[in-house]
Amino acid sequence: MAVRTGNQYIESLDDGREVWLGNKKIDVAHDPLLRGSIGGMAGYFDWQNEYADECLIDDPEKPGEKMNVSLMLPKSAEDLAIRHRGLERLSRYSNGMLGRTPDYVNVVLSGHTARSDIWARGKPEGYERLAKFHREVIDGDLALTHTIVHANIDKSAPPLAGMNSDLTLRVVDRNENGIVVRGGKVLATLGPLADELYVYSSAPIPSGAEEYALIFSIPVKTKGVIQICRDHYGVDASVADAPFSSRFDEQDSFVIFDDVEVPYERVFCDGDLTVYNNLNAGVSPGNTLQQTAIRAMVKLEFAYDLCSSIAKVTNSLAYPETAEMLGEIHAYLTLTRSAIVGAEARAHDWGAGAFFPHRDLSVLRCVMPGWMSRVNQIIRVIGGHNLLCTPSLELFENPEIADKLRKYLPGSNGMPAEERARIMRMAWDFAGSALGSRVELYEMFYLTSQSRARIGDHMNAQRDGEWGQVREFMQKSGIVAE
Repeated sequence: MAVRTGNQYIESLDDGREVWLGNKKIDVAHDPLLRGSIGGMAGYFDWQNEYADECLIDDPEKPGEKMNVSLMLPKSAEDLAIRHRGLERLSRYSNGMLGRTPDYVNVVLSGHTARSDIWARGKPEGYERLAKFHREVIDGDLALTHTIVHANIDKSAPPLAGMNSDLTLRVVDRNENGIVVRGGKVLATLGPLADELYVYSSAPIPSGAEEYALIFSIPVKTKGVIQICRDHYGVDASVADAPFSSRFDEQDSFVIFDDVEVPYERVFCDGDLTVYNNLNAGVSPGNTLQQTAIRAMVKLEFAYDLCSSIAKVTNSLAYPETAEMLGEIHAYLTLTRSAIVGAEARAHDWGAGAFFPHRDLSVLRCVMPGWMSRVNQIIRVIGGHNLLCTPSLELFENPEIADKLRKYLPGSNGMPAEERARIMRMAWDFAGSALGSRVELYEMFYLTSQSRARIGDHMNAQRDGEWGQVREFMQKSGIVAE
């Protein structure tokens, strides 16, 4: 089963995983509240089969079989071009509104697997287990999510000190079968709907805290894995009335590992700071950011077209104020696309033959959160009160009121009222609904906070950059002696 269908994905959810939503423990596979989201994720698996020529590639280890393009280990510019095309097609399934489709963590895992040179600094069994797990994900076409942020509740203390030291995930015991872990992790987007939880490094850990330096993967159904969900923002509505909320609430969860036994074959790093502290920096800036940047590009394309469509409803496309805002979104799109093109053009071997885009692609982490929030603001400004006085599409089928709706709520230039309603409802679902607000918050933090990204880029520039332009100018100008 190298490539799953939507129905096969749905069947896999009936496995007894422990998930708490609202005021009770739920049966994920059969809970009516999650039905739309499960159908939406099933649609993703069907999408990869519908666009198999772009989303699937030949399995290099099993002739005649296919695998998802996001699981390739890129070794050349041609590989990156193939992966780019596949990732872009996968993003177009939700037009970027799904941030944690399986290809996201697939790209992370594949990047980790490609950097065998980093793993070579640690114990050899770690990489052997990782490579075997990568193969398992390919063969099962598994849906992975990650949960990688320490549960540091007290921000006045370091992440692994004070009360935080007892809250976040760590090793508490070992036995002949594996390690026993206890603690919490933030945040498992897609957690209740995934097959596996992949835990890995997001930031370096100091010496003396090795019990927290863990990289492993565990099925979500594993005994002791408990997921606590936020409110569900999916709605029971038609796709026309709620094109995103009806299908694309990924459902976030806080994960508690309640003395979970992780078999040794699934433990890739156990306290090895050399591997743990270098893996993310050696993979994420170029490899992972290719997937996230492409998704952002697709979302910005959609947002620009959506805002243009809103303006056409009210015949304001040429208004200076509207045109300026549309130009702003188009600028974000162009800059994102250019960053991807530039990073892919300067792709290189990062080590062990892993061919990733240039790390400068990670600069998008410093600006993209603000851009995405601004896009939502622009949608609300251009849409204005129209976003708040749009009837359900189903109401047009009621003969008692339908004619009045068509008379009083049309779009400009002969646009039918139904078309106006479709556009405005889509815009509201994108930027104003509960799900739209959740997605905006997700965009703000899923690649670390904007401020932390900027600080990191500055520190890297000071460490790696060849600065001295000011001194050279003063010397050449005679301000100071050479």
